Formats: sequence, structure tokens, C-alpha cells
Amino acid sequence: MVMGQLSTKADVAVIGAGPGGYTAAIRAAQLGKEVVLIEKDKLGGTCTNVGCIPSKALIHAADLRYTAGGQDAKKMGINATLSLDFAKTQAWKNNVVKGLVDGITTLCKLNGVDVIDGRAFFTSSNTLTVETEAGMRTIEFRKAVIATGTAIKGLPNLPYDHKRIIDSDDALALREIPRRMIVMGGGYIAAEMACMFLKFGSKVTVIYRGERLLKAMEPELSDALLKGIRKLGGEVIFNSEVTRIEGENAVVKTPQGEKRIAFDKMLVAAGRIPYLEGLGLEKTKVKLDKEGLVVVDSTTKTADDNIYAIGDITPGAELAHKAFRQGKVAAECIAGLKSAFDNRAMPMVVFAEPMLASVGLTEDEAKKKGYKTRIGKIPFTTSGRANTMNASEGFVKIIANENGVLLGVHMAGAGADASIAEAAFAIETGSTLEDLAATIHAHPTMPETVMETAEDALGKAIHLYRKR
Repeated sequence: MVMGQLSTKADVAVIGAGPGGYTAAIRAAQLGKEVVLIEKDKLGGTCTNVGCIPSKALIHAADLRYTAGGQDAKKMGINATLSLDFAKTQAWKNNVVKGLVDGITTLCKLNGVDVIDGRAFFTSSNTLTVETEAGMRTIEFRKAVIATGTAIKGLPNLPYDHKRIIDSDDALALREIPRRMIVMGGGYIAAEMACMFLKFGSKVTVIYRGERLLKAMEPELSDALLKGIRKLGGEVIFNSEVTRIEGENAVVKTPQGEKRIAFDKMLVAAGRIPYLEGLGLEKTKVKLDKEGLVVVDSTTKTADDNIYAIGDITPGAELAHKAFRQGKVAAECIAGLKSAFDNRAMPMVVFAEPMLASVGLTEDEAKKKGYKTRIGKIPFTTSGRANTMNASEGFVKIIANENGVLLGVHMAGAGADASIAEAAFAIETGSTLEDLAATIHAHPTMPETVMETAEDALGKAIHLYRKR
């Protein structure tokens, strides 16, 4: 031991205090383990501090502003004079984040989790060193859980200056709403930020090198998003990319030739990459796949028997709720319980215009896997609840196999973020179209559309006429 270096023994050492990490730590502590949780930045990780939570808070504020001042409100006789104090909006958002971080801190304390502020790296398969403000600290562990998440990915030709060319962290911390904004990317972060700033009043241009937004989702959801962005006054330029900046303008290479677009802020949403830098994995038996992700089995254990890995650094969707689930599995397996990350359903929600949600296979994926499919689709124009909210633009689409077993559910519009939970449960439990159709749903509610979409796939929808 180095003179003056503090040494700690623990049953479980968790590196990273994001959704997966703090969940693993708390669950392991619940199961009687001595746990240390190491975080180099802030408890709650990216999701709580600069991701899911602050973005959805600002999106909610943008939705309120847009709805109150829009034509839909005027149709209902609501004529509002609106002003935006964005400094207060940001202060409210920051308070939401602080409250949740404080809650995580309290939960760790109440469960006896020892939280260590610092940067951790492996020195062997059962030891860690943590660089703290007070000096180096050695952790001897029986099992470790890596939950270090991802880092923002940049573009070589457009390096972030965090002033005009910004990343998603910067976008969520802006002090003023930009008048002209370019959003580069076609994934869910680009989609959410584009719609949010449009609703706050920015002129937004989305530039994407691909042919359609949200390319991994059901194409009809992509179409709904494109329509929604255009409805808000935004422009989307496909098969294009920014090649350089000239003064106030971005020079964009498009199929029709170069185009110059003036901007005040450019949000580069190029995705995220696994954060494993400086972790000392070479001192362990942990293996990475060709994508640079940590290889794990169904218990989340790596190739090193003492080390587990969870969240965005492992193969699969980069979603907080995946990390939550994996964190519980890792802790339970370490404690000797029978547990596995073998979930069939992984829902995803995009908080854009309209709200989008998806779980399971798309129609194309189902066909490529050889399924003979049964398809149901119900527009929200048939929904009593949607009409009472003046939210009749949207739909639910269900894909089932020839025996009626659910394969995928996709929806756009009001309540999609809540209704997708029922669809995920149905797929996870192997439910059928008949199961959904025969389940009584409260009226008038948005989940009724899930029931009636199942009925449509069975050929017996009541509120939508299909020619026999």
C-alpha cells in the first residue's frame, strides 16, 4: 500500500452512478451487501443531470407554451397573451433535476451505500484505485459492476466550441432561445431538440445525411415525425451534411448542390459512444466486441467472473430503463439469486411532435424473420378521448403473427408515452390479439385505441369501418 493511501474492502464496487449504477448499488445493499458507489461527476449520471430529465422538463415547458398560444387553443375559445422568461424556465428545470439528484443521494444513504466522489480504474480483477480530491483510494472488491455509460460523439469537421456549435448538454443549458438553429442528426435526440426549440419559437432546420428520421423505428412513425416538424414550421433536409462554416452560414452539401443556411446555434446530435476511457480494463479479463461494447451474458457478467457490466456500454438499446433493469439483475445475480436480463420487450419513447412510442418488431422486421403477419391500425380520429383533447392526429399500429401473438406495437400521438407500457407488458407476457381485445379498457381513455387496434387486426373493430 502507498503511504497515506486509504484502502477499503467491499462486497460490491459499482463504477458509475447513472440509472444502472445507482440501481445496482441500492439493490445490492438491499440484499445485504457492503457496497461502494463511485462517481466522477454527479449522482444520477447523464440521464438525470443532462439527459432524460432536464430534456423532458424543457420539452414539457415548450409544449405548454406552444399549446397555449396555438390555433388549437383559439378553436376552444382560449386566447392567451404569452411571454417567455427562459431564465425562470431554466431555473425550474434545474430545480427538478436537483430534487431528483437529492432523492438519489438520500436513497443511497438510507440503504448504506458508500458513495465515493472520484475517477476509478481497475488495477486487477479484484482491486480498484479511485482518484479523489483527497488522494488515491484503493478498493478491494469481491464483485464489481461497470456502469460508466456513454460520452457525446462529435464530428471531426465540426468540433464543438460550446458557443455556436453545441452539443446536447449545451442545448439544455442555453440562457436564451436561439432565433435560428440548425440541428444535425436524425436520431431521437435530434428529433426531440428540434421539436422543442420550434415550440419555443426558434426557426429550426434539421440536416440529416440519411433518407429518413428515426431509421430504426417503424417507417410510419418517421413519416409522422416529419409531418410534425413541418407543421411546427421546421425544415428537414435529407441526404445532406454540413461541410464547413463560413461566417454566419453553414455550407450544406445536398443532392441539389451546395446550400448556405444562416444560424445562431448549431446542435450536433451525432450520437454517443461507450465511455470506457482510462478504466484499466486491460488489467482484467473483460472483453469488448467489435463495436467496442462490453461482452456480457444474460446475468450481465463479463468474461471476468468478478466483473459485471450494465447499461449503454453493453450491446442493445441505449436507454435508461434498460440500465435500470440490468442494474437489478446484476445485483441479484451477485447476491446469488436467480435473475437474468432476458426481457423480450424494450419500449422506446420519443418526446417529439407527435409523441412517438414503439416496442417489439416493426412490420418489415417481422416479415424478414419469416412471420406471416396480422396487422391492425387505428387512427386517433376514432378515439373519443383524442377528440376531447383536440388531439385526433395519431394512430396505433399492431403487428402479430398468424396465431395472434403480439410481435410489435407502434404509436404516434397523445398518450403514447403511457400507452406503450401496456403494449410492452403484453409482448413480455406473450399475450395475443384476443387478450388485448377482450380486456376492458376505461372509456374515454387513450389506451382504448390499443384495444381497438387489436380488434382491427382480428377484423372486428367497432369504430372503424373496413370493407369486407
